[in-house]
Amino acid sequence: MVEYLEAGWTRPELEALLRAMSARPRDILRQKGWPAAELGLLGSAVSDGEILDAMVAHPILVERPIVVTPEGTKLTRQSEAVLELLEAHSAS
Repeated sequence: MVEYLEAGWTRPELEALLRAMSARPRDILRQKGWPAAELGLLGSAVSDGEILDAMVAHPILVERPIVVTPEGTKLTRQSEAVLELLEAHSAS
């Protein structure tokens, strides 16, 4: 478990998670609450690089939890998604 609010993220860590999920930064951007809107990150013209830079500067911008198992990496906002990953891992 990564205590991301304390430890923060590095850009390479986020890029590796995104590759593992076949996702883009906007896919894991926490859009509700501070500071995504205040930082102007919700517009369609905002680049992936800008979002990644903001996530490194403000770790709270990364939606959570992101679960990493040998069976895959997934943003598991609903508990059912976590169970799917864990069940797939225990079945193998």
